[in-house]
Amino acid sequence: MTADRIPDGAVLLLGGRSEVGTEVARRLAPGRDVILAARRPEYLDEQIALLREAGATGVFPIGFDADRTDEHAAFLDEVADRFGRIGVAVVAFGILGDQARAEADPSHAVQIAQTDYVAQVSILLGLAKLLRAQEPRAGERGAIIAFSSVAGVRVRKANFVYGSTKAGLDGFVQGFTDSLHGTGVRVLLARPGFIVGAMTRDLMASGVQPAPFSRTAPQVADATVRALRRGRRAVWIPGVLRPLYAGLRFVPQALWRRMPR
Repeated sequence: MTADRIPDGAVLLLGGRSEVGTEVARRLAPGRDVILAARRPEYLDEQIALLREAGATGVFPIGFDADRTDEHAAFLDEVADRFGRIGVAVVAFGILGDQARAEADPSHAVQIAQTDYVAQVSILLGLAKLLRAQEPRAGERGAIIAFSSVAGVRVRKANFVYGSTKAGLDGFVQGFTDSLHGTGVRVLLARPGFIVGAMTRDLMASGVQPAPFSRTAPQVADATVRALRRGRRAVWIPGVLRPLYAGLRFVPQALWRRMPR
């Protein structure tokens, strides 16, 4: 991918109500169609208005249930048939879940793992197949943005169910990216820290304070799109978290288990 270039084609946002995903799509929208995929596409009026205001040539809501992995292939076939070439696919769906509930109710832990890991693996592999089938333009077939989290770099006791899904996803995407080398399909792995926004609102209302170096959804989107334009494979948000977590890997386990959320 050349510097400061986004692959030609529509933007596909998987997780159409995602705050971060919508902000990323807003930055990619000018002059492009945007496809908003969500479980309840009838409730996307706010996101549609934002993207039209940002300069999208068209905004198209479409039904998508991430947890129904058996329907992913048919969904992607429909996207290709209806909308043609996809330039950038943004995989932004996910749930935070409730750690205490997950420990008491294993079915809730499984739900977190299903949405935040299993469904991600399924749709990422499907997207790779879709993009690889597209004709290259200037050597590019498309790009995929995946969101991991620093919560998966070293998993903490306070949120080990959610953190473990991010650890698994991060490892998967690293290998997935290497598997696509030379195909014309590029993957960007974003590793944000604590995001202050809709997904963490209830958490903060319960008394949890934002972690150091927290960022808002627009700040995460700015860093993500900047990294995409520069042809990066991965981006830590903010960048200071990379050396910080390199050091945190060596914190003794007896101390680490006392770490707050």
